[in-house]
Amino acid sequence: MRLGSGAFAACCVAIEVVGVAIFIRGFFPAPVRSSARPEHGVETPAPEPVAGASSNWTKLPSPLFSKVVIVLIDALRDDFVFGSKGVKYMPYTTYLVEKGASHSFVAEAKPPTVTMPRIKALMTGSIPGFVDVIRNLNSPVLLEDNVIRQAKAAGKRMIFYGDETWLKLFPKHFVEYDGTASFFVSDYIEVDNNVTRHLDKVLKRGDWDVLILHYLGLDHIGHISGPNSPLIGHKLSEMDSILMKIHTSLLSKERETPLPSLLALCGDHGMSETGSHGASSTEEVSTPLILVSSAFERKPGDIRHPKHVQQTDLAATLAIGLGLPIPKDSVGSLLFPVIEGKPMREQLRFLHLNTLQLSRLLQENVPSYEKDPGFEQFKMAERLHGNWVKLHLEENHSDVLLGLGTKVLRQYLGALKTLSLSLSTQVAHYDIYSMAVGTVVVLEVLILFLLSTPHVLCRKDELDVPLLSPVSSLLFYLLFLVLSAIHVLVCTSSESSCYLCSLPWLAAGGVMVLVAALLCVILSALIRMVVDGTLLKKSASHPSSGWSEVDLLLLLGTVGHVLSLGASSFVEEEHQTWYFLVNTLCLALSQETCRSYFLGDDCEPQHRFHVEQECVDVLACTRKDSTSYSTSEPDRKGKGVSLSETKGSSKWWAVLASPWLVLICCRLLRSLNQTGVQGAHRPDFSHWLTSSDHKAQLSGLAALSLVVIFMLVQKECSLISKAALALGLLGVFCYRAATGIVLFPWQPDNKSISKGIIEARFVYVFVLGILFTGTKDLLKAQVIATDFKTRTIGLWEIHSGLVLLAALLLRPHNLPVLAFSLLIQTIMTKFIWKHLRHDAAKITVMHYWFGQAFFYFQRFSTEPGLLLLCTDWLCSSCRVHRPGDVSALSLVHMECVFPKASL
Repeated sequence: MRLGSGAFAACCVAIEVVGVAIFIRGFFPAPVRSSARPEHGVETPAPEPVAGASSNWTKLPSPLFSKVVIVLIDALRDDFVFGSKGVKYMPYTTYLVEKGASHSFVAEAKPPTVTMPRIKALMTGSIPGFVDVIRNLNSPVLLEDNVIRQAKAAGKRMIFYGDETWLKLFPKHFVEYDGTASFFVSDYIEVDNNVTRHLDKVLKRGDWDVLILHYLGLDHIGHISGPNSPLIGHKLSEMDSILMKIHTSLLSKERETPLPSLLALCGDHGMSETGSHGASSTEEVSTPLILVSSAFERKPGDIRHPKHVQQTDLAATLAIGLGLPIPKDSVGSLLFPVIEGKPMREQLRFLHLNTLQLSRLLQENVPSYEKDPGFEQFKMAERLHGNWVKLHLEENHSDVLLGLGTKVLRQYLGALKTLSLSLSTQVAHYDIYSMAVGTVVVLEVLILFLLSTPHVLCRKDELDVPLLSPVSSLLFYLLFLVLSAIHVLVCTSSESSCYLCSLPWLAAGGVMVLVAALLCVILSALIRMVVDGTLLKKSASHPSSGWSEVDLLLLLGTVGHVLSLGASSFVEEEHQTWYFLVNTLCLALSQETCRSYFLGDDCEPQHRFHVEQECVDVLACTRKDSTSYSTSEPDRKGKGVSLSETKGSSKWWAVLASPWLVLICCRLLRSLNQTGVQGAHRPDFSHWLTSSDHKAQLSGLAALSLVVIFMLVQKECSLISKAALALGLLGVFCYRAATGIVLFPWQPDNKSISKGIIEARFVYVFVLGILFTGTKDLLKAQVIATDFKTRTIGLWEIHSGLVLLAALLLRPHNLPVLAFSLLIQTIMTKFIWKHLRHDAAKITVMHYWFGQAFFYFQRFSTEPGLLLLCTDWLCSSCRVHRPGDVSALSLVHMECVFPKASL
């Protein structure tokens, strides 16, 4: 079966999309959801269990608190409150924790530790998945049952000030609100002042039931300068004074209300040692949860240590405290210390409502729920509870009633813990079967595509795909029968739900046919290549173009890296894999240049410049000097000058030395930042630079890096863009000087620190101007016929604008990474790719390798920027196997272009 290269590539992409879709469907677990839809009114609760009679308690319990104030401090780590920083900077909060009427907890936040999923967990009690990281950039309306919706349905008046993410999740729920934008990550003062400025007038009023405050300043400081910044202490002191103001105001108002008030202090997520979040480290998942109320009386000498709970437990606790139904999708359990002072009947009633809600959720999501230990404990506790209520209604106040009540209490608490754990485990259940099938389809397509890569790059080439003979062969039917048998076996023996098993037999059979057909096609292609003697040959039209060592290295290295991601140790230390591959690539390129120079092209004729007119042109370089495009027309048609013919020229030594120069640059960058799980704590050059004693050295290095960046980028730009680039880079240094990170020679070290907003806006103006000029020149060149150099000026101007943006977003000690990346790209283009005549496929893979390595050279910086001019997005908060890093071969980091976008 003959297919054009375009049709073949389109088929591969289509099948690849199917495989990826199947894998993603299995990788993102189905959420634990209740089938009951949220109602607009408050639903009737389940009655109190009673043995042999009907209970007279069929309504929701009365609220425990008249007013609830939730103070959510973004990125508040548990040791910021319970550790030495809390003692030093938050004395009033420390007093409440140690001696006041409060209960303190360490609430564990499940990854991904970004803001929107954490707000969902706090208000719904459910566990959001990694897919919510994508939604975090544009938070949709929250349709799940939640405390806010229940409060509005019950007629509670709610007021909100803070992160506008809440307003997107809960539109039209608050009677009064003022959202603050999280876009400006460098602002940690006004973003909190815009919340605090409403406090005085709101606390004096009594026309509200729930007040929610979400402060972003602490998180912004973490992104800017990390958890050890002196700004952290000032911000914690500010938060402590706000808590004191709120608490004293609530205490003064309690005399006018029959019920006490509740002040809840919590964090949505923690903060890593580098100031970022999104991963699952202890610092990022451990958040404080402090509940303060006059109802929590503390006797003298009563020491209450913070207990470890789940962040999802807050939803059930708030619902009980406000007299609302527990959200249907909640997997959290009621924090028992909150109701510990209530009468026994009320305690059992609260625990029964929570356990009943969890048991119903278990029944709807786990087929074998009856065998679950938590469900069995619940049934036992419910029976004992009925007996206790019967004795209580008979006004039996003997010791038997007290002992039975204590037993029921323990039984309920055990059932709550077990049910919550079972449901949380269900959320983390992966559909391994769907993931395996999707992976097999993707790998089969990749292998088939690799076997046909040289032909696919030719626009008018046709490929003879051995499809009909394999499909009609006995092997195909045997594979189909084996795969079908495996499918039946998996679907009948699996206790949990599986996506492929839920499909109709016709659809599942189609997937099996696809897998079997692809495998037969691959085997037929390999057999034909062996029989024809063309194995590992790139093109039949060019029998002399065999695979070189660099080709094999790029292929095996990329495949090997993919396979290494199956082991957690390789994932944790992935940077070592890329360092090894890049170093090996430099050595292979050195060998190739030496062999081409000393032995000549007769030994390795594959480097002769043979490119047919109908094939894809070798746009090998995104960076070429003006002389690189002046190649004569005969040279383009096959009579190129080989590297051996450059002997005696001024460039031969540069070509031979360029791989070693790249290797030296990479080694220098490795010493800049230590990274990985095992080595992140080790001292490195960046720690030395960022210390306050070496600010002058950091300033000099940053200035030198900016000068190098300008020299490397400005060559192909127009005069106006060169001037704008120079002024923009100067503005970058001024911005860092304004924030106190670097110094001008004439600037005193004790100069007051500002936010640098004016300087940053100054740079953004030049970035937008350069991008606009580049886009205009690019569009103009498409209309007016000009030479090649003129047509590419627009591209270079856009490139220079992105580089300027990256220089602004990168931390000063990482500016050498950007400078070295541009330097290495220049070296590779002028002295390696140009002279060795590498094609577009190899250059793309090399870009990918270097991009990955340069990402790790930054030590997972929270402000990574432009590295090499390629096409992958770089995001430090949503990689699934290790949240906190993603492919670094990128244009611009989303979290930096849109700083703190609801993170």
